[in-house]
Amino acid sequence: MKQFADLFRSLEESTGTNEKLELLSGYFKTASEDDIILVIAFLTGNRPKRSVKTTDLRQWAAEAAGIDDWLFDECYENVGDLAETISLLVRGSDTSEEHTLSHWVNNVIIHLKDLEPEEQKDILTSAWQSLGREGRFVLTKLISGGFRMGISSKSVVNALSIATGIDPNILTHRLMGKWEPTISFYHTLISPDTSSTEKSKPYPFALAHPLDQPAEEFITPAEWQAEWKYDGIRAQLIKREGEVFLWSRGEEIINGQFPEIVAAATALPDGTVLDGELLVYINGMPQPFASMQKRVGRKSVSAKMIRELPVTFIVFDLLESGGTDLREEPLRIRREKLEALLPTNENNIILSPLIPFADVEELAADRDSSRNRSVEGLMLKRLDSVYSTGRKRGDWWKWKVDPWTVDAVLLYAQAGHGRRAGLFTDYTFAVWHEGRLVPFAKAYSGLTDAEIVEVDRFVKQNTIEKFGPVRSVTPKLVFELAFEGIQPSSRHKSGVAVRFPRIVRWRRDLSIKDADSLDELKKIANAGTLQ
Repeated sequence: MKQFADLFRSLEESTGTNEKLELLSGYFKTASEDDIILVIAFLTGNRPKRSVKTTDLRQWAAEAAGIDDWLFDECYENVGDLAETISLLVRGSDTSEEHTLSHWVNNVIIHLKDLEPEEQKDILTSAWQSLGREGRFVLTKLISGGFRMGISSKSVVNALSIATGIDPNILTHRLMGKWEPTISFYHTLISPDTSSTEKSKPYPFALAHPLDQPAEEFITPAEWQAEWKYDGIRAQLIKREGEVFLWSRGEEIINGQFPEIVAAATALPDGTVLDGELLVYINGMPQPFASMQKRVGRKSVSAKMIRELPVTFIVFDLLESGGTDLREEPLRIRREKLEALLPTNENNIILSPLIPFADVEELAADRDSSRNRSVEGLMLKRLDSVYSTGRKRGDWWKWKVDPWTVDAVLLYAQAGHGRRAGLFTDYTFAVWHEGRLVPFAKAYSGLTDAEIVEVDRFVKQNTIEKFGPVRSVTPKLVFELAFEGIQPSSRHKSGVAVRFPRIVRWRRDLSIKDADSLDELKKIANAGTLQ
């Protein structure tokens, strides 16, 4: 555990990408295989789920530390991170018996959820007291479900590639989908044999960057392709060896949620992989993402739901044809083959239409019409671009319409986690409704570090009430929030739900009476012009 704990702390304290790669690749070169595959799993999204209630952890840690609950809670509030608080308060051993990460995971953590609370307490108390401070910190992180290491999946793959010599694209492909962190899988992962691929495996998704430079400086009809930017579920549709697999970008098979797409895909030739967007599509128009959410998360859907919320798969790329990987072919060739494969738009699988344009001014006019078309903007793709893994800057751009904005009042605040532990960084905002402030959105990104410290000081000095980790504050600060979509919502007290809210700026020039109203937001939502 010590080797992993040292890696965890070193990664948490490092800031440069190259430094993180060096730390992680060094770990992959020296750690045991059963530890390595667990770390790969943790860092690529397969983190342990919480196995013990947070309230129990706090109570048992207070008892182990020999202090009253109120004092533990005060310490927790000041530290801001439960695992850090426990590691500081509970006394352990400086000469603890060394066990590996895999020992703690396979012999302790995965069994805790099946035990009674008293058994959990005995095991955890003994574990805390047998470990040093860093070990207690990491163990509690894993048990509480709060494990984060601040490193991307791409960096994990690159570090593993440095350590093993296996091409990062091969590693990324092998890590797609569901897999168990076993020694056997690790051997498959780093095998130099590239001849076999599981028939259900999707390819890593190619992603676009937001357009951050003037389009007129480099976009030309001869070199670029324009399409609509849809707001649905990105997916890959695979037909291999007579079977169909529909994968979400979140690396889940979603056949049961979209049976009409799977049925339509049976007509595709074997060895076909399509990249596209799943949308609720009615009368030739994409519907708001909220419509799609009614079908997401279900193992199966009813015939009634399929009738009322019909889904279409809009295809914009061909990744494999006849079992041949086409990703290194230029986009213009992939598009030609895709058009030949889908000559007609039938059976819930349709070709993404291209947008003809003579110049950027014409494209800009199309972009301005996006909301009337129920789309988010435009996708701009270089015609000679390959299908890259992840985001390759310069080949694919998303040129979205400007977000909607609202001036809102800070009403509640909650402490953050990780490097923001101890600071109030998660905020709830409100707008006016019938003379009172009504909460409608939460946001935590957009402020500078200096502004976060300033808001944190305000929260601590202007707290009205405490609700566990949440504080209500004197309504005084106004912020401009941006969001991508808004819909009526019966699940929220405000009656609306906004998508991707974030802070644009601190409106120091406004008082709370200048904040916007809920009626204004509801007019936008009810108009149905913002998806």
